[in-house]
Amino acid sequence: MAGRNVWKFLQPKGITRLQHTRYVAGNAAMSGFDIQHKINPIPKAYYGGRHTVTLLPGSGIGPELMGYVREIFKYAGVPVDFEQIDISPDTESNDDFEYAVTSIRRNGVALKGNIETGSESVEVMSRNVGLRDELDLFVYVLHCHHYPGVQSRQKDIDMVVIRQNTEGEYAMLEHESVEGVVESMKVITAANSERVIRYAFEYARHNNRKKITTIHKAIYLQLSDGLFLETSRKVAKDYPDIKFNDMIMDDACAELVANPHQFDIVLSTNLYGLIVSNIMCGLLGGAGLYAGKNYGNHYAVFEPATRSTGKSMVGKNVANPVAMINASVAMLRHLGHEHHATIIRNAILKTLAKGVHTPDLGGTATSRDVVDGILKYIKEATT
Repeated sequence: MAGRNVWKFLQPKGITRLQHTRYVAGNAAMSGFDIQHKINPIPKAYYGGRHTVTLLPGSGIGPELMGYVREIFKYAGVPVDFEQIDISPDTESNDDFEYAVTSIRRNGVALKGNIETGSESVEVMSRNVGLRDELDLFVYVLHCHHYPGVQSRQKDIDMVVIRQNTEGEYAMLEHESVEGVVESMKVITAANSERVIRYAFEYARHNNRKKITTIHKAIYLQLSDGLFLETSRKVAKDYPDIKFNDMIMDDACAELVANPHQFDIVLSTNLYGLIVSNIMCGLLGGAGLYAGKNYGNHYAVFEPATRSTGKSMVGKNVANPVAMINASVAMLRHLGHEHHATIIRNAILKTLAKGVHTPDLGGTATSRDVVDGILKYIKEATT
């Protein structure tokens, strides 16, 4: 079983230098969606000026937050139609999951909440990890920045976390060699490392970022982290215009808390990037604000940055909807709907700046209050 699972990491991976950034071809700006389908011709769900997007509400507060997204899109006249698929956390069947994967392959894009995997059976893969693996979403991007009006431990932050999204500790290759002894494989490959590292440098070049810091534990994990670090150094030589350095993971966590302004882009393997992402979200206001972007050569999936189902908040009208709405804005930019994305994004900023904050941000506003504030500013911008 382990041998068959490892085989997928040995398949050759294509490296596309420019993806998921907007650039000008002739006189027309191309969206990330168009770039994907220009480089890798596959059918896309785009009819009469409207995109069809797979919607995966997930568990916990996910369905509530997706309802707000639908309401905002309808109010703003966003040209997007949703194909909703509910994946039950209480089943060991993979039928819903496989249908979701098929839908994303058909539509090219998805918006998702956190999908809980209720089964503890070793035969049932995490649905979130499974989506990234099945769709080869090899890179994860999180833009961390301070929101005016939101109390946070750090101000004036503007940095990006880019992490490998399908390998490392999340390869999920574990076995019990003898009773009471469990071995877990951390898989790092040169091909997947180079893909995400080159993506990071291309992202830096096309988004006016000046510095990339690779974080690692190569002093102890000399083969696995050593390979990622050595590949980073090799690729960095192709980008002399971008400053490159590296930092031990332990030191990086301390520096992110004490002096985060020194970082521009943080580049890492899977688990380290997840830890760094949660640290930065905590420093800048919490889990309810930021959106994560998962990219591959063919598909893109957008979601709240910190993967929590928020079960304790279900039905209480206290969950912060901003992260999910921000994820939908990132999705609109990817699809090329800049006008609608800008209107909704500006409405979010104005609502937060006016102090309409849910309890996670230290306020007393309800989820409904935040959405109503956003709708108010959308109306002002469109009338």
